[in-house]
Amino acid sequence: MLAGLNLEAPVEKHLAERVRVLHAAWQQMAERLEEAGDEAKVSIVVPDKGRPKLNVERFGALGESESLRWLRATTAAMFPRIDLPDLLFEVHAWTGFLDAFVHVSEGDTRMDDLATSLLVSEACNIGLSPVINTDHRALTRDRLAHVDQYYLRGDTLAAANALLIKAQSQVPIVQHWGGGLLASVDRLRFIVPKHSINTGPSPKFFHFKRGLTWLNAINDQVSGIGQLVVAGTPRDSLHILDVLLNLDGGVKPEMVTTDNASYSDMVFGVFDILGYRFSPRFADLVDQRFWYADLPSQPREPYGPLEALARNKVNLTRITTWWPDMLRVAGSLITNQVRAYDLLRMFGREGRPTPLGQAFAEYGRIAKTLHLLAVIDPIDDTYRRRVNRQLTIQEAHHTLAREICHGRRGRIHQAYRDGQEDQLGSLGLVLNAIVLWSTRYQDAAVTHLRSRPPKDRQVLDEDVARLSPLGHKHINTLGRYSFTASQPTDGLRPLRDPARAESDDTDQ
Repeated sequence: MLAGLNLEAPVEKHLAERVRVLHAAWQQMAERLEEAGDEAKVSIVVPDKGRPKLNVERFGALGESESLRWLRATTAAMFPRIDLPDLLFEVHAWTGFLDAFVHVSEGDTRMDDLATSLLVSEACNIGLSPVINTDHRALTRDRLAHVDQYYLRGDTLAAANALLIKAQSQVPIVQHWGGGLLASVDRLRFIVPKHSINTGPSPKFFHFKRGLTWLNAINDQVSGIGQLVVAGTPRDSLHILDVLLNLDGGVKPEMVTTDNASYSDMVFGVFDILGYRFSPRFADLVDQRFWYADLPSQPREPYGPLEALARNKVNLTRITTWWPDMLRVAGSLITNQVRAYDLLRMFGREGRPTPLGQAFAEYGRIAKTLHLLAVIDPIDDTYRRRVNRQLTIQEAHHTLAREICHGRRGRIHQAYRDGQEDQLGSLGLVLNAIVLWSTRYQDAAVTHLRSRPPKDRQVLDEDVARLSPLGHKHINTLGRYSFTASQPTDGLRPLRDPARAESDDTDQ
């Protein structure tokens, strides 16, 4: 286990390597700041009294080329129009993901169509009534209630989701978006009007009501790889690590970003020792403290224009003293013997960190400073734009989730945790099915455009890398729940002619 986390080396050797990396980052940033000169968007403000602060100009958004706007509009117009149940049938024909819903007894009993109808009912938050069909034996209320109780549960949802994650990673266009090593974790909040001990108050988001938080992890291939339902309290961000340690599928992400979450030094330390590069987006970047570290045998050299920022020294002795306990904590988290949320709360007593918590904070200050130096790089903005793009994908994913979960004004009426987890797990599964369907048709549209004669527009790789499968105008989620596949779905439906798509939509 320690070898997998690169922690098998003695603590002195391990910390010496971390100090070397941090020192190199400081030196590189100092050199780049001097190279940028007056054009640098980063400067150090040294007041008469108080600590120096970082002055960072607002970094402009990456503009959209005319070719990107054309490609985005053209591929979206080429998508076939489809009803949500038909989409699920089609994705099932590709992946067989509905076969993951087996009886709790693990028997071979199967009932047609029921998993699809229940997924639509739960994900769209519409209840059973709209999907019940008394003329169809498999769609009676008794049958649906039976499957809801014995087929729809956490392990079957995770197994079905793993099939969709794997299928998504194999679509050729996805390789332009990423390799799955970058992920974001953010929260979507729902009001729960029913009395429930599993909900919590958060006046900022629920006013005088109570609600829950759906934490979900999205990788850079636009797959939902993990999720967790927790009470909707202001401290729900402490559960982020629990999501990452219990993924449904996909490769383990190396870099994790989030938006304005709990980013204390202690959190950085826990993420770092588990092999994650924690990369949150700071709302108060100019007020952050930077840290340096040096070994007694190797005093550091000055950092030139950044010397004023390097005023805080990491206490390596504290890390060395508590290193065996830190390794035990890492082992307990990896083997799921304890929740990360409980540990992070235990590390702080009445607002003061415990000695072990202080050791994790010292360790995390190295990772935090590396992250800050990468964010403020005055020449290369690749790192910062990767973080912002991934968070934009997460926001678009939540917009699609709200569009799908439209019933009952988007409120969750399940009073018990199991029901809440099953419903939001169904929502996550349907979202992944929609993303896979849109990705395959987007890939087909790009392939078709590239096969046209040279006189037509050229499809650029940099434009393909900025496409997104999270649009939803081509999907009908309202009012048509026939649950009968309209045509064979062993392949893809014909793409629409983008020149006629707009007029066809107007006629409909």
